[in-house]
Amino acid sequence: MSVSDSVVELNNGCKMPVVGLGTWRSEPGQVKMAVQHAIKCGYRHIDCAAAYGNEKEVGEGIKAAGLDRTKLFITSKLWNNKHHPEDVESACRQSLKDLGVEYLDLYLIHWPIAFEKGDTNFPRNEDGSL
Repeated sequence: MSVSDSVVELNNGCKMPVVGLGTWRSEPGQVKMAVQHAIKCGYRHIDCAAAYGNEKEVGEGIKAAGLDRTKLFITSKLWNNKHHPEDVESACRQSLKDLGVEYLDLYLIHWPIAFEKGDTNFPRNEDGSL
């Protein structure tokens, strides 16, 4: 049995592999090779997020694997400081650009709470708390 054999059919008919490669806390400089190797080993679901800070390298690994994009299921996530309606599309487009793909199969809200709008991933109050 391959890691890509078990799938869940979503309500829109898309099939999502239930096992995926998570890219959180992946070592810089090793992400590309890890993604490429995972795809070559049969992984078809790649889970990433803008907040991980490595979507460009994930995209390099996807490209290096040489598998047709339609054979992959790519998930990314909207970070907490981009929940404002006017920020969502540009955040998604940035993930697309960084990953080097034309579409995502799944785009999630990373956490169900919004942070202060802006470019700081973890904005802090004056007392240093989140």
